[in-house]
Order: sequence, then C-alpha cells, then structure tokens
Amino acid sequence: MNIRRSGPLAVVPLLLLLSTACGQQGGAIGAGFSGSPVVSHPADAVVFQMDHVGGFVTPAMLATRLPSISVYGDGRVITQGPVTLAYPGPALPNLQVGTISAAEVDNLVMLARGAGVGSAVDLGTPPVADAPSTRFTVLGEAGVEQLEVYALAEAAGTEPGLTADQRAARAKLREFVEALTSTSGPLAGAQGGGSQPYVPTAVAAVAEPWVADGGAGEQPEVPWPGPALPGADLGTNLGLGCVTVTGDAALTLLTVAASANSATPWTSGGRRWAVTLRPLLPDETDCGDLATNR
Repeated sequence: MNIRRSGPLAVVPLLLLLSTACGQQGGAIGAGFSGSPVVSHPADAVVFQMDHVGGFVTPAMLATRLPSISVYGDGRVITQGPVTLAYPGPALPNLQVGTISAAEVDNLVMLARGAGVGSAVDLGTPPVADAPSTRFTVLGEAGVEQLEVYALAEAAGTEPGLTADQRAARAKLREFVEALTSTSGPLAGAQGGGSQPYVPTAVAAVAEPWVADGGAGEQPEVPWPGPALPGADLGTNLGLGCVTVTGDAALTLLTVAASANSATPWTSGGRRWAVTLRPLLPDETDCGDLATNR
C-alpha cells in the first residue's frame, strides 16, 4: 500500500481518499457533498482515522495510545467514550462502536479532503512546547494519504510565527474536528444511542516492572491470565515488553480486567507487573502493530 504524506510533518493514521472528491474543496464542513458514487472498501480496511502522536506522555502511553476515531470499510466507527476522572482509572479504555452507511463513509472522506487532508497544505509550526500532533488519514484509489498537524488543539490561532494562510488552514481542520463530534455531524448516526461497547478479539498488553503508587492506595495483586509477562521487547529501549492475548485467554482477560484498574499489580513468573491494556482494532493483529504505528 502506498503512503503519501503531506504537510510539514509525517502522519500515520488511516483515512479515505475519494478520487471523485479531489476537486471538491470548500463548502460548510458539516454539510457534506452529494452526487458522488458510493466507493466499496474491504470491511476491515481503515478508511478514515484521526489520532494523536507525540507529546509529553509516558512511553507506555505512547505505545498504547488509541486513535480518537477509526472508520472502517463496512461502516463501523470506533471511538473513545467518556473517561472517568477517578484515580486510578479503569484497566480498560472505554471504546465504543457504531455504524454509518457506505454513503456516509464516502461523505466523511470528502469532508476530510475538503478540510485539507491529502493536500500539500502548509500548516506551520506554532511555538507551543510538548504538544501532540493530530494525524489524519484517508484511504482511496491512490492508497493511503496522511496529514499531520502539530498542536492543532493547543494553538488558538493567534500565536506568533504563523502566516494568515497557515492560521486559516488550521482553522479549517479544527472546524472539521468539531464536526466529527457534533450531534449533527457526519458521524452522528454512530454516536450516543447508536453505539455500544467495543469488544475486541485480541488485546495487546504492554508490561513494565510494577512500582507502588502512593496516590493509588494499596492495590491487591491479580494473577495474569495471559501469556507470560513481560513478552517481547517493544524496541523502545525503555524496558517495555508486550504480549498479544487472543481467543479464550482474551475473553478471560477482559472479564478479569473489568474489576482491575490502571494501578493493579499483575503477577506473572513470580514478579509483579504494571500492564497497560490496549484492545486491538479490526485492522490490527498483534503487538507489532503498536511498534510499527507509533
């Protein structure tokens, strides 16, 4: 699959490109386009994706960070649901899945392209420290096209060092992002009552030695139900290992993890481990996807 990157930074998520949308720029972000034929994609192919990379977070968080939005060829939309403010938080992320029609998938791709995804737009680099970059990806006849923009949410648009054109291009992308979560936006049908918890068929578990956290209080040990920890090195040179849990073991892990939290000491091989659980998405198969995508 060919990957073409645009903008000042490289991007990695997977979005869709509609060849019929190439010439259709502009228009209201939430309004969409009409009259284009529906494009067919493999069910598990990522047609559109928005995620975040980089920023000031721990190595485990970098390795296990989930996309904010993933839209697949069969219309499935996987998003991150509300997160509790309690500490320690749950062991599993709150992933939700809904569906939109093939025509709505095509419309989403065209809206993304209209916002600048897949173009060579100059977005500049605002003087904001330690912020993540937002990556957009679309899939189409030319392969995967990606756009990455640094500090999209953190920069208000008035920072020095950006030209008027760069500010306008960033504003257009921010408007697109806002439309994605709007109750009248292109993903409205997959949100709210139209979504349900996403149940993965496999989970990647990123392990590192457990260290007591005074702020989390005393935490009971939980026997690890999957392959022996810590697993294969993720290649970060920071002591992170990873195992992929599948089949019946994955079902057991999901059940046990529902009663655990992010500070739970998991026991394996006579040691205690801090484990960050990362449900694998339909286009992912094992820990290698984490290492290659991050």
